[in-house]
Amino acid sequence: MTREGALLIMIAIAVVLLGLMAWGWYRRTKRDAEPLTAVRDLPAGTSVIAGYDGLYVATTRHGEPLERIAAPGLGFRSRADITIATAGIALDIPGQQRLVIPAERITAVALATVAIDRVVEKDGLVCVSWRTDPGTTVDTYLRARDASSAALVDSIRPLIHDSRTGSAA
Repeated sequence: MTREGALLIMIAIAVVLLGLMAWGWYRRTKRDAEPLTAVRDLPAGTSVIAGYDGLYVATTRHGEPLERIAAPGLGFRSRADITIATAGIALDIPGQQRLVIPAERITAVALATVAIDRVVEKDGLVCVSWRTDPGTTVDTYLRARDASSAALVDSIRPLIHDSRTGSAA
């Protein structure tokens, strides 16, 4: 086999692999085409508990930190303004519609170290578990840039909805 033939084979393999990656991402975005929540703003009169400059890292299926959900506006890691209010969590990601996670849908909050393509120091990420409109539980990973992850968790913890009593924990 000539050098030119080997080069053409390598280029063909690379094109096929890139095509398969594009096809996989296209299928994932089709699967996750619906927004995770219809709520786009915090209700009027909501008290803001805290605000953080941070990073939106990823949203994954609950308990599967490597299975990214590519819902509108949530497919890629980005800078985010994180607002914690009595009615829920608002994520303002540049160039995207505001995402509001209503407080009654938050099921857990914890510290994490790994999410998809992001590995940080021990307990450097915040994992917020919540129920979407279709009723699926997902994990949203956040990272505060101007405060500790523990401070962000402490701000979110009072919002966790206790399904047994119907009130915040």
